[in-house]
Amino acid sequence: MLHVAPNYHTPNGNVPSTNPAKRESTKSRPKCTICIPTGPPPHRRSNSTAMRVTVSATTPILPSHPAFAHGHVLPLSHLDTDPNLRVSFRYLRAYVSTNAHQSPTPDPVDVIATALSSALLHYYPLAGTLRRQNHRLELFCTHGQGVPLIRATADCELASVDYLDNPDETFVEQLVPDPDENEGLNHPCILQVTLFECGGFTLGASIHHSVCDGLGATQFFNAVAELARGARTVSIEPVWDRASLLGPRNPPRIEVPIADFLSLEHGNLPYSQEVGAVVRECFPVTDDQLERFKSMLFKQSGSRFTAFEALGAYIWRAKVKASEIAGNEKVKFVYSTNIRKQLKPPLPVGYYGNGCVPIYVTLTAEEIREQPIWETAKKIQKSKINISDEYVRSFIDFQEIHCGEGITSGKDVSAFTDWRHLGHSTVDFGWGGPATVLPLSRFLLGSVERCFFLPHSSATSSTAGFKVSVALRKPAMPCFREEMKKFGDDDFGIIELNSLL
Repeated sequence: MLHVAPNYHTPNGNVPSTNPAKRESTKSRPKCTICIPTGPPPHRRSNSTAMRVTVSATTPILPSHPAFAHGHVLPLSHLDTDPNLRVSFRYLRAYVSTNAHQSPTPDPVDVIATALSSALLHYYPLAGTLRRQNHRLELFCTHGQGVPLIRATADCELASVDYLDNPDETFVEQLVPDPDENEGLNHPCILQVTLFECGGFTLGASIHHSVCDGLGATQFFNAVAELARGARTVSIEPVWDRASLLGPRNPPRIEVPIADFLSLEHGNLPYSQEVGAVVRECFPVTDDQLERFKSMLFKQSGSRFTAFEALGAYIWRAKVKASEIAGNEKVKFVYSTNIRKQLKPPLPVGYYGNGCVPIYVTLTAEEIREQPIWETAKKIQKSKINISDEYVRSFIDFQEIHCGEGITSGKDVSAFTDWRHLGHSTVDFGWGGPATVLPLSRFLLGSVERCFFLPHSSATSSTAGFKVSVALRKPAMPCFREEMKKFGDDDFGIIELNSLL
C-alpha cells in the first residue's frame, strides 16, 4: 500500500486520493522551498518559449508500513560528515517512451511512488532529517517522515532537446529539485518525475551527499526499480552501521600526509571561495581522438594511460590555462575513489553510505602549463598508489582530530569523476534503462569547477566515444573551448609535440 503523510490534505480539506497523480500540493504540509503552489501551478520557462515545465503536485511518500518502533538518531560516519560533502547532489535520468507519442501505461508517477513507498521500508533513513550536532551532522528518524515526490510536465518531446545530450541549461535545471541548504537538510532526498509529450519522462533527484554517495544512491534507485518491476522485496538488503564500520581509531592517528591537500581555515566553509559566475558546457570526445592522443603520450613517455588519466590531464591543463591562474599558485586535481573493497575487512555488500575518499594531485599553475602533458598524466596515475586501508583510516582520523576547524580543499580545485561505467543504466522501472544520465550538481569534492565523463545518450546516433561535462568560471570558458577544439584537430599531435621542443 502507498502511504502519504497523514497531515497532507487537498485544498478542500479532504484526505488525498491514494493515486499520486491526483494529489494536489497545499500550504498545510511542511514547507518545501522547491515547489509550493500558491495558486495555479507555476509555469517555469526556459530561454526558449517553446519549452515549458509545469509543476502540478508535490507529495511526501512515506514507507508503506511503519519501518521502526520509535523515533531515533542514526549516527553518520566520518566520511559522511566530511564538510566537503555537505551538499545536495543533483542529477537526472531520462527515459524514452517505447511507444512514440503515447504516454506510458501505467503512469510512471504512480509506479515510482508505489515502489518508492515499499523501498522506504528498507531505506527509511532517506526520509529522515539531517541536523547539526557538535560540528557534525546526524540523522533523526521519526514517524510521519516522507520523501517529497514532485510531479511535473514538459510541453515538448525529449527528442526536441536532443535527449538531454547537450541541453539548454535553463530548461534542464527545471527537471531536478533544487533545495536550499536548510531544505536539503530537512529532506535529504527529493525526487521529481517530469512527463514529456512524447511519452518519455525524466527522474530528477536531489540527494544530500552526507546520506550516501553515488554508488549508494544507485543501489537505492535499483531497489525502487526492481520493486517497480514486480519484485516482492529488494535483492540487496541495505546496511547502515556507519559509526562502527568507518569510525575513527582509538586513539586517532594520521600516518599519511592528509594536511598536504586539505586546508584548515577557521571560519571558512568549503565552496565559499569567490570565483564569480560558473557555466557548464558539454564537449564530445570520439574514440579516434582519444586513441590518437593516448598514442602520442605513449610515444613521448613510454607509459600507457587510461582515458581518465590522459584526458583528465589535458582538461586540467586547459582549465588552468584558460583561467589565467598566477604561476606560483597551487592548483589541485581531485577525484573520488571507491574504497569498499580496499578496506580491511571490506565493507559489507549493501553498505550505501559514503564509501569513497578523495585523492588529490597538487601542482603549481606554472608546472601544469609548461610541463609535458604526459608528466601530468603520470602524476595522476601515481596518485592511485595512495589508495589503501591506511589512507582511508588516516583520512577518517583527520576528520576526527580537526572537526570544527574549517576543513576545506582550498581554492583552484578541479574535481573529476567518471560516470561511464557506474551502472546507471540498470535503473529500469519497467520501460527500460535510462537513455541519459546527467549530473547537475554545482559542488563536488570541494570544487565549483567540476568535470564529468559521461556516456552519450543511447537514444541518439552518437554511440562512439563519450562526452565531458565541464564547469568553469564564465570568463574562462571561451578560451577553454578553443583548447578543446585543438584536442579534436587531426594535427594535434604535431602541434603538441612542436610546443615541447
